[in-house]
Amino acid sequence: MRGPPQAEKELATKVLQIQSKRFYLDVKENRRGRFIKVAEIAADGRRTQIFLALSTSAEFRDHLSAFSDYYASLGPPNPDNLPEDGKLKSEVMIKDNRRYYLDLKENSRGRFLRVSAGGCLRGRIGGSRMMRIHVFCVQVSQTVARGGPRSQIAIPAQGMIEFRDALTDLLVDFGTDDGGFRGELPEGRHLRVENKNFYFDVGQNSRGIYMRISEVKTNFRSSITIPEKSWVRFRDIFSEYVDKMHDVEGNHSGSQGGSSVGGGMESGGAGDASPPLVQESSK
Repeated sequence: MRGPPQAEKELATKVLQIQSKRFYLDVKENRRGRFIKVAEIAADGRRTQIFLALSTSAEFRDHLSAFSDYYASLGPPNPDNLPEDGKLKSEVMIKDNRRYYLDLKENSRGRFLRVSAGGCLRGRIGGSRMMRIHVFCVQVSQTVARGGPRSQIAIPAQGMIEFRDALTDLLVDFGTDDGGFRGELPEGRHLRVENKNFYFDVGQNSRGIYMRISEVKTNFRSSITIPEKSWVRFRDIFSEYVDKMHDVEGNHSGSQGGSSVGGGMESGGAGDASPPLVQESSK
């Protein structure tokens, strides 16, 4: 049996006070590798955060230099002539199945760099002969749970250099190699049940290994993501339900068989029902 998942370790922390905001840059490590968690604490206590692999942090550091140079070239803010969408300069970073949107913005309160995390969900839509691959990229900036942290931070423009320097110090100490799990992940699986397709895809990001289970029908798609540390518990729960339903169906069949005359199979009862068509394949 597998032992408990290895605990996450905190390797280093830097704290920055930029205007009214406080930023915590935490280098963390688990068996999947090292990453940096950036948490922003606003003056009113609201907390937002974002996760960056070390390799992505190095790219972010370089973007911070470019954004700082661009910011230095701008004239003073003009409240009467703000950009229509507030954006002055934008970039995108891509790491595995995740995108990071960098937007230097300006509003009535000043200029700031917003960093938002987004995901790309890869789905297969169509029949088995003509399988079309669609990639959906969604910017994530909504609250994950009521009162919970959000997947974005906003750095005051005047603090970008200070933020970059703190990030650089951490990368000098810990490098830019994400490390962690290097084995080959299991290939995806496909399960067809009647008119529904289910796809099981195993992936990895800075927070670890996960499984995405997607349900796909014509013009419809939904999915859930399950962290690897929860797989055993999910399996146990499914197994419990399978056993319980097996017992329920066995008791139901027994009660029908005991009350039927002449075997009951000629009366069109439950014995005539065919199970749904299930096809399983590797992707």
